[in-house]
Amino acid sequence: MVRYEKILNRVREHLNYLKENYPSYNVVYIGLQGSQNYELDTYTEEYMSDVDTKAIVVPSLKDIALNRKSISTTIVLPNNEHIDVKDIRLMLDNFKKQNINFIEILFTKFRIINDKYKDLILELIDMKEDIAHLNENQALRCMSGMSMEKKKALCHPYPTLIDKIEKYGYDGKQLHHIIRMNDFIKAYTSGKTYKECLTTYTDKEFLMKAKLSKFTLEEALEIANRYDEDTKNIKDKFLKEQDEVNQETLEKMNEIQYEIIKRTIELEMKLED
Repeated sequence: MVRYEKILNRVREHLNYLKENYPSYNVVYIGLQGSQNYELDTYTEEYMSDVDTKAIVVPSLKDIALNRKSISTTIVLPNNEHIDVKDIRLMLDNFKKQNINFIEILFTKFRIINDKYKDLILELIDMKEDIAHLNENQALRCMSGMSMEKKKALCHPYPTLIDKIEKYGYDGKQLHHIIRMNDFIKAYTSGKTYKECLTTYTDKEFLMKAKLSKFTLEEALEIANRYDEDTKNIKDKFLKEQDEVNQETLEKMNEIQYEIIKRTIELEMKLED
């Protein structure tokens, strides 16, 4: 309970930061993304897990009428934690694309819902397994694609990772994501629920060892290549000839999106009366 409260408090601080610094953002939902959702967070002198979030915002009538660009931005907080802010239309598009980093916010325990939209957001959350299986071919492609992205980033000297690259030759966080995607795709194709997939691991100790950069560079490269290749092979094995999209789920998502935007406009009109 202490862990839950501490993490949820950080999510609340993210929401308060948005309210104070971006008052024009109409936040309907904010949820945690990252290691806490996979039960892979750690808090030691050696490694401290950040709290990062994704926030869903709704456009105003004026935004829509003036055809303003949909909000899509990442805000870096003073402590280097991140808030990924997206217009509801863009967020649901990412759900439809089966992007794991976005879909996971439907499953997180660490979330805050705007009371004005609670019924509609909960309706969306209740559909989370259906949304996560909207297009299984696309979900498999996303899993393999993420693994490939992390493999490319493994030894890349990004400014935020330069210290790790200089010390170890690679970023252990990228390596552990490659292994995690392999565990994820195996769980997904075995018929586990998406919720189960988020915390299913073949060897959690091995995974944490990778995250903490406990392998040599040579070992890390071999592990990355082996796991990424296996993930690709599993994807190829389970891909159906044609994509099958659950139209009923898609229509429900579109209807919820419509109702949330409609409610926003109705609330605005009441304030003007």
